[in-house]
Amino acid sequence: MKKGYIVYMTVLVVVLKSLPAMAGDIAKPIYSSYTGLVMAGYQGWFAAEGDSSNRGWYHYRGSGGVFEPGNTNVDFWPDIREYTKTYKSPFKFADGSDAYLYSPYDEESVDLHFKWMKEYGIDGVHMQRFVSEIKNPSGKRHFNKVLENALKAAKKYGRAISVMYDLSGCRSEDIALVETDWRELEQTFKLTDPAVNPTYLWHRGKPMLTIWGVGFNDRRRYTIADVDRLVDRLSTAEYNVAIMLGVPYYWSTLGNDTEPSAALHELIKKADIVMPWAVGRYDSRTFQPAVVASDIAWCAANGVDYVPLVFAGFSWGNMHHNPSIYHQIPRLKGDFFWQQVAAIKRAGAKTLYIAMFDEIDEGTAIFKCAKEKDTPLNGNGGLRFVGIEDDLPTDHYLWLAGQAAAWFHGKTGFSSERPSRR
Repeated sequence: MKKGYIVYMTVLVVVLKSLPAMAGDIAKPIYSSYTGLVMAGYQGWFAAEGDSSNRGWYHYRGSGGVFEPGNTNVDFWPDIREYTKTYKSPFKFADGSDAYLYSPYDEESVDLHFKWMKEYGIDGVHMQRFVSEIKNPSGKRHFNKVLENALKAAKKYGRAISVMYDLSGCRSEDIALVETDWRELEQTFKLTDPAVNPTYLWHRGKPMLTIWGVGFNDRRRYTIADVDRLVDRLSTAEYNVAIMLGVPYYWSTLGNDTEPSAALHELIKKADIVMPWAVGRYDSRTFQPAVVASDIAWCAANGVDYVPLVFAGFSWGNMHHNPSIYHQIPRLKGDFFWQQVAAIKRAGAKTLYIAMFDEIDEGTAIFKCAKEKDTPLNGNGGLRFVGIEDDLPTDHYLWLAGQAAAWFHGKTGFSSERPSRR
């Protein structure tokens, strides 16, 4: 009896001693705050003829769903030399050889993108999720697979990742789909469980979710009130998420691209972070750092965190079959990108959103793209593909984004002059 008691007490002591350690082992998110991070947007909406998505050349193709020389939506052509899985496109180079493309439906392609993020020092990406797409089974299947690929790669390479709902193309009745879809993603992928997804982005003690596209004055078929109701629902204990709102660039003054309604400000005060959409709003001559300073002041006064946006340039000649708008906002070899980064950093911003990682449609992509001289032919009528400046390496903008991240992470030695690569 005495021996049994000793054994019992020994086991009990071991168990009790293990309890603090067990409690300490509860999984915590690696990225507990967006503050101090530099992240990009990730479209992931492309598909290729022959991949498993069964969507053909989705988002590469042009008007009428046709993808051929003279008819495409993309201005840039990816540098596909490092991809292990590619697909022969209908395009050819000047020497008659075939031009190939990738599909983010393939796990290995998304893995490569996240590998680049780690190599160049970019903290991670916000995965775009288009509500108008996930309404349909094929769209939901596509974006679920790309998200699955990205979650796996984010964990492998230690990159931050979050979900960003894009409301473009929605009607009022579609807004409720965000709540339904988020619940499904939670059930399917356990997004907010750090034991499963340790690099999913948290902010202010809660997993982060972004709602993009509220307050624009471009005649959208949903209202600020629709989004306000959604935010109220997602702010309940049932979801308890940190919310980032994607809003127009001139949101703080309710001018220019913004719906002039005080309701937008009241909605933003309910959010945790506000991110203004700067793409296409200025070029190197018209960029005004004072706008950023004004935004920061508004946010400080209202208890909302602020994430400014920078972009490399803008081009959408092929989408509109208009050669005059190639390089509509010139990249200037990265001077335009760095002009924004430097001004925003000096204005006091602590966090950054880069538009976009893989957006070759509108020419904002920072990932590796072919040099202009190495792009395929694009039919007649003056149409072509633009690309990375011929005297720069194809990874120039990835590298530059990594330099921006290093500055925001606290590295010194940066200035308003674009860093030179040694």
